[in-house]
Amino acid sequence: MDYKTPISALSLKTNKWFQHPLRACKHAVIALAVAVGLSTTPVFATEALPYYTDAAFTPLWLTAAEAERQNIHRIPGFEFRNQHGDIVNQDDVAGQVYVANFFFATCSGICPMIRDRLQAVQTAYAKEDDVVILTHTIRPTVDTEAVLQAYARINDIRPGKWHLLRGERDALYDFAQRAYFANEDLGQPQSDDNFLHSENVLLIDRRGHIRGIYNGLSETAIEHLVADIAVLLTSPMSTDVQVSSGGVSRSQPF
Repeated sequence: MDYKTPISALSLKTNKWFQHPLRACKHAVIALAVAVGLSTTPVFATEALPYYTDAAFTPLWLTAAEAERQNIHRIPGFEFRNQHGDIVNQDDVAGQVYVANFFFATCSGICPMIRDRLQAVQTAYAKEDDVVILTHTIRPTVDTEAVLQAYARINDIRPGKWHLLRGERDALYDFAQRAYFANEDLGQPQSDDNFLHSENVLLIDRRGHIRGIYNGLSETAIEHLVADIAVLLTSPMSTDVQVSSGGVSRSQPF
């Protein structure tokens, strides 16, 4: 994928930004409201986002009721530890909107750029308890708790808002495949060296459904992500919380 492209072709296809100028305008207003601390509740609360249910990442435009009836893909149960050694599992994010991605602390390529872009999410929702970021390390034996703590401190990653997650490697990779379809990386087979190491950032709703995928290198795409989070927070259909019933992927502490 061309990292110089302002927004990925996938973002153009799946998030429908440029096919629907009015929707893009609405989201721009939401993003502005978030930025200045205004309420985003009334006018655009029912704006829909698509659902993603398989590795093809083909958007499905469903109501929440339709999604429940069809029993579409949810993020399965999980259990990892964050940079403070605290367990973070599916119960901790139940009823929350969260952003998920992968990295490793010594990455000097795309990871720092994605981290800097995600700072916009942390800043926009600093006072919103129902929004968190889950960043999973793909090199848990190197990214120890101490390493992740130092990384968080240096990069202003705030406790409770942004979790740097680690666990047993095989459990993490299995979870990434089952939960986020990471092994396909949007249909492009990946080598072992590149597995999970991509620019993709995912948006998960209160019910554990994948509702967006974004190019984490693109400022424009992350602006869309910030706006889409507001859509999920303000949607009245998002309050009927149902926790994923999938089996837990347990990771042994190191």
